[in-house]
Amino acid sequence: MDQEPGGPQNPQGAHELPRCYRHAERETGIRCTRCERPICTECMISASVGFQCPECVRTGSGTGHAPGASMPRTLAGGAVASDPRLVTKVLVGLNAAVFLLTLILGDQLVHRLTLIGGAYDPQLRDVVGVAADGEWYRLVTSVFLHQEIWHIFFNMLLLWWLGGPLEQALGRVRFLALYLVSGFAGSALTYLIAAPQQGSLGASGAVYGLFGATVVLMRRMRQDLRPVVVLLAINLVITFVAPGIAWEAHVGGLVAGAAIAYGMVHAPSGRKRVPVQFATCALVFLVAIGVVVGRTMALT
Repeated sequence: MDQEPGGPQNPQGAHELPRCYRHAERETGIRCTRCERPICTECMISASVGFQCPECVRTGSGTGHAPGASMPRTLAGGAVASDPRLVTKVLVGLNAAVFLLTLILGDQLVHRLTLIGGAYDPQLRDVVGVAADGEWYRLVTSVFLHQEIWHIFFNMLLLWWLGGPLEQALGRVRFLALYLVSGFAGSALTYLIAAPQQGSLGASGAVYGLFGATVVLMRRMRQDLRPVVVLLAINLVITFVAPGIAWEAHVGGLVAGAAIAYGMVHAPSGRKRVPVQFATCALVFLVAIGVVVGRTMALT
């Protein structure tokens, strides 16, 4: 270790180098250019400037990787991307684009895309809905549909806050699967309980899926859960107190998101990781499909 001038000298340790923070038995003169922790030659990963440690690369702080080495992976095994919010940005943009279309085309588009089990629509002058006319697409299109400015504003704000860290931790493909399946599960529970007359629209089911996944992820990383739990509790109170809110979508998405995230972040490393993660997503999706099919049979 370094000593101040004039201090006691240690013949054996005078020139001792720092030790790699991941391999305590290895001395090294290399430090991560991001966190400045000492790293050995096995741990160092080439970057545009100097070398970075595996943790900084894995969490997105760095972007380089050693030639011939395997691509750095996220906590859930996804590839580390140069833009960890790309999918989040696309989802926000897609929701905003659909909202603009509703402003341009009016209620006609809303009535065509909203989730409804089956009822006579005076606007369209027809019986519409999943059960009434086999319009299964409504279970998905309703997740991207908003009619009020305050509705899309708060949903997109939460999507931005929660989506970025989750996308960075899970990887793009896993994050997108989490969002879509959570949204579909929220639609399925709404369809089960609120169908056939009550309509539902909005990204809340998918957003609550991100809430559930955030809790699971933060617990896995042993982070302080209090901020996100308080925020979730406030939103749940609003869900059950405020009128006109489809609580079924919120609860369905929350449960689905937590289940999917648990399977993703707790899947065993190695070859079993991807099959376990895929099976978790597939199981949640199939349960939602079963709910939809069962409710449709009951209605028809």
